[in-house]
Amino acid sequence: MNRVVKMEQLGPFADSSLQKSHAEEKKALPLTSAGPSFNFGMAASHAAIPTAVRIRGEEKKTIFKELSLLQSSPWREVEWSEDRKDTLMEYISCYKPSCEGVSQARVLLLGPFGAGKSSFISSVQSAFSGRVTNRATVGNSSASFSKKLQSYTVRLAKSEQRAGLTLCDIMGLGEGGTTGLTLHDTLAVIKGHAPEGHKFSPEQPVRSETVGYVKKPLLKDKVHCVVFVVDASKISTYPKSLSDIFQQLRDHISDLGVHQVALLTHVDKICPDTARDITQVYKSMIVHQTINKAGALLGMSTSYIVPVKNYSSELDLNKNTDILLLSAVDHILQYVDLYFQDNDATESVSTLTWK
Repeated sequence: MNRVVKMEQLGPFADSSLQKSHAEEKKALPLTSAGPSFNFGMAASHAAIPTAVRIRGEEKKTIFKELSLLQSSPWREVEWSEDRKDTLMEYISCYKPSCEGVSQARVLLLGPFGAGKSSFISSVQSAFSGRVTNRATVGNSSASFSKKLQSYTVRLAKSEQRAGLTLCDIMGLGEGGTTGLTLHDTLAVIKGHAPEGHKFSPEQPVRSETVGYVKKPLLKDKVHCVVFVVDASKISTYPKSLSDIFQQLRDHISDLGVHQVALLTHVDKICPDTARDITQVYKSMIVHQTINKAGALLGMSTSYIVPVKNYSSELDLNKNTDILLLSAVDHILQYVDLYFQDNDATESVSTLTWK
């Protein structure tokens, strides 16, 4: 329905010829728009406001004024400063598992092909190296470069010192009819049976006959936290079957007593404001909505999900990108610690029972 706008309401949109015709015609001019009507006297609350008018049979070009899709205040608080980055790096650098006999916390990244698992590992290592590096093999095809179980220990810049954290890369999960990592092999990795460097194949599942198979894995051989990785730009196109796969995985992983969190990658691809300035990520309504969708896909609370931006085409590090990456690692380590606390409690109970 066309909204009638009087001459005095048109303001800057009225030209001199229109003013002359207005005196002769003595009637209001219609505002032409394919969208809803807008009240010029109200504050704009829409993403774009069409402002075309029809003058003497000619429709002038519709001009859209884009409004920022950012909230006035962040929905999560982050300190974007060098001090915060240094604090995070120091904490992660000095991190050591609390369980005796475990020198490295093992974190497994799980997700569909191309979700950004390998890129996240390389990006975290870049933050510690002081330059953009690609230690993990990164691919961009559905075939996925990562088909082996590969573990990457976070190394500190310009030294041989290692943090007490190992990130494990693995073959991507299948989507629909796509061949990918099986539930059986995933659980074999988490339980600590799969040997380092094992090449996964649905035709040759991990079994006791597998070369290097760990028959009696110790706590240090097991996975201490599982991180699901999903691509923000693909959330709406992931098939329903993937949600079923996630739910099945989460049920079995929970039975093993392993905590789970999630990363939402490629947030810069879905929000222009975030692409220009990553510090806007927690003000972005688009990112917030996408995290809610990721929660529905994974079947987990959004409090477990954190957004990240991986390094891809960049040649230089960015302080704020580093802070977001390091904050994600800090988030992961919180749940690693819960796993060790749970296992310390279990061992204490077992010891008391034995006595």
